[in-house]
Amino acid sequence: MEGIGAEAAFMAAAAGKAFVTLMEPHRLMYLMAGCMMGLILGIVPGIGGLAGTAMLLPFTFGMDPYSAFALLLGLGATTATGDPIPAILFGVPGGAASAATVLDGFPMAKRGEAGRALSAAYMSSMMGGIFGAMLLAVSIPILRPVMLYLGSPELLAFSVLGISMVAVLSGSAPLRGVAAGCLGIMIAMIGSDPQTGTLRWTMDSLYLWDGLPLTPVLLGLFALPELCDLLIARTTISKEIDKDNIYKGQWQGVKDCFENWWLIVRCSWIGGGIGSIPGISASVVDWLAYGHALKTEKGAHLTFGKGDVRGVIASESSNNAKEGGALVPTVAFGVPGSATMAILLGAFLIHGLVPGPDMLHKNLDITYAMVWSVALANILGAGACYAFSPQFARLATLRYTLILPAVLSVVYIGAFEASRSWGDMFALLLFGVFGWLMKQFKWPRPPLVLGLVLGDSIERYMFISIERYSYSWLFRPVVAILLLMAIVGVVRPFLADVRQQGGIGKLLRSFRMPQFKPQQLFTMFFIALIATMVAAAQPWAFAAKLVPIIVGSLALLVAGLSLFNELCRKPTAAATGSLAEQAQAEIGQKIHMDIESDTGHLPLRTIVTRSARFFAYLLAFMASMAVIGLIPTAAIFVIVFMRLEGPENWKLIIPYVVVLLLGIYVAFDVFMSLPWPPTLLGKLVPALKIIPSVQ
Repeated sequence: MEGIGAEAAFMAAAAGKAFVTLMEPHRLMYLMAGCMMGLILGIVPGIGGLAGTAMLLPFTFGMDPYSAFALLLGLGATTATGDPIPAILFGVPGGAASAATVLDGFPMAKRGEAGRALSAAYMSSMMGGIFGAMLLAVSIPILRPVMLYLGSPELLAFSVLGISMVAVLSGSAPLRGVAAGCLGIMIAMIGSDPQTGTLRWTMDSLYLWDGLPLTPVLLGLFALPELCDLLIARTTISKEIDKDNIYKGQWQGVKDCFENWWLIVRCSWIGGGIGSIPGISASVVDWLAYGHALKTEKGAHLTFGKGDVRGVIASESSNNAKEGGALVPTVAFGVPGSATMAILLGAFLIHGLVPGPDMLHKNLDITYAMVWSVALANILGAGACYAFSPQFARLATLRYTLILPAVLSVVYIGAFEASRSWGDMFALLLFGVFGWLMKQFKWPRPPLVLGLVLGDSIERYMFISIERYSYSWLFRPVVAILLLMAIVGVVRPFLADVRQQGGIGKLLRSFRMPQFKPQQLFTMFFIALIATMVAAAQPWAFAAKLVPIIVGSLALLVAGLSLFNELCRKPTAAATGSLAEQAQAEIGQKIHMDIESDTGHLPLRTIVTRSARFFAYLLAFMASMAVIGLIPTAAIFVIVFMRLEGPENWKLIIPYVVVLLLGIYVAFDVFMSLPWPPTLLGKLVPALKIIPSVQ
């Protein structure tokens, strides 16, 4: 009993210390800043919380862990709170998390109940978010004794299980998910091998000796593709905002939430529980909750899809609960529960924290700070939405010509913060092109990031396990169970396919003679890339090439099977039905960890032309940065972009440029004192270095 009391006192002290530390004014300011950015990214269609988290990551370098996680979790926890504003008012979800909200929220807005729908969304989001934080808090005392029995073999098995689940649950392309995860592991091994000192895939570049920095890769994979699609699609929501309609019925929305509190509890359980399973993220959670409500609520089959507030409540309460749930495996085992958590693992690496036992013992106060951050962020986010709904709604009407220039400037600043080398710029551009191609050809990107984040850990845990236990570690009970689960996870899609087709015989008859399509060129390029990396690894020392060759061979196998599937599989018929039937179908189909491209409706020539223009802008931006510096380049870029793409009026362009440059200068030069990339102008005329960013 004394031991239990001491343990409880220790956890209570850690939770109290975390709360007091988080309440310090500058950390509370970071939390509020993260909340505001999360709301804005949730409201503005086209960017999303995934890209936003990647963009914020480099700016946490100089922060303490409390401040860094307050900023990042403030953004992550409130993105889903802002999502329903465009979903309800305009029928356009701000992100994948509010896709189901459109079904009932938009019809409510059309019949004059926008205020009620928005209020129900805010309140249920807040209640669900607090529930998710409570789930994380309750999990800590349960997981603490468990973590004492886990060693490097178990942590290796958890990492393998996480990658297998995330990859397999990557939409309708499990083979692609496995291949992308393997490529991520191989990218993580670029640089000097810690075992033998062998230089792996460095291509004689000093920049790659210490490995590829995480930040430009994340920004390239997630931020640039979204900005590119923004330019290609040129989506603008041009609708008037009726302030009275937004405020009318807010109290009724609050009452609806308390009247349906049991529905919120159930859907929060779904959100938190499913969110804690690695591989399933926001894109499926809202549909699972919506489907649950559709099946269990009285009369739901008659009213759902036509403007039933219970549909809004079910979707939104589950969305915010998932964030706390997704943190559980991330913190405890280093296995991200979602794509955003995969990026958050980068923050652990940046701040020298190791997910696993340390986070539940030595760094328990930081873990509790995450709990408080999620809970407070949901309260602040909901409060801000109630206070500023009309103003936030106007953000959804912004043209891409107003969004893209400012965001792109911040992306370049963030990428350069990785190692403060021009190599970061080239890595950003390279992975931007690669990430955009992956998105266009429906290859899941989060498994690649997860492989990149966990690659070093997998190799390190493997060598430690072999050195300490030889190969007997494979037969440890927890390891055997976890590896068996990983194998079942990889094989399950194939078994489900066999079952769906009605047996092996019918499955084999579903294949045809190979039919080539241009879309298969990317898969061929992917196979060629992996094969080249495997071939380059052959001369290395045995310890240096063991894991790369195993992982590369698996990647070649699954990518080859994926290509065979693409060439020889007959296409399946598309699903049809009513809104409610489609919603139930979505529950089985929406298992994605990525956001599909919204440019598919455009002609191929338009997509190619506009994407080429976007990447030409990037090259021109980089060339100008090299000559005159980032801040003067940002001014020129904004003017050129807004005049060519809009064309916007000079009365708008001039104040936009002034505000953007002042913001960059004050935030990054004055307060953060960031070093700027060296420039040709600074070398030729040293006196001009007094100009900010001309170095």
